[in-house]
Amino acid sequence: MSENIETLLKKLDITKNQLGCSTGSRWFANGDEITAESPVDGSKLGTVRAASFEDYEKVLQTAEEAFISFRKIPAPIRGDMVRQFGNALRDKKELLGQLVSWEMGKSLQEGYGEVQEMIDI
Repeated sequence: MSENIETLLKKLDITKNQLGCSTGSRWFANGDEITAESPVDGSKLGTVRAASFEDYEKVLQTAEEAFISFRKIPAPIRGDMVRQFGNALRDKKELLGQLVSWEMGKSLQEGYGEVQEMIDI
């Protein structure tokens, strides 16, 4: 990994070896390891442990359980939660845009645009 991508990952609190599944409270994965390579020069950006079928089942079960309590929250409060998520993306827009640029081989402006699309949703 180049020093630049390592620095970027550190600023985003991402390790170079990530687990690919989350229940919202813990990360895990039991599938194959996937290597992310730069499409520009083929350099290794990092690895992600893929989810197994059992991992997906656990995530789906957890999501279904969470939905039961989440739907009881009044809509204005749920809306505020979504707004806070958007604010968190805005706070990291530049760093996330750089990451998209590295991983997808896009220009920096395209990377920023991808993140902006996520914010706009």
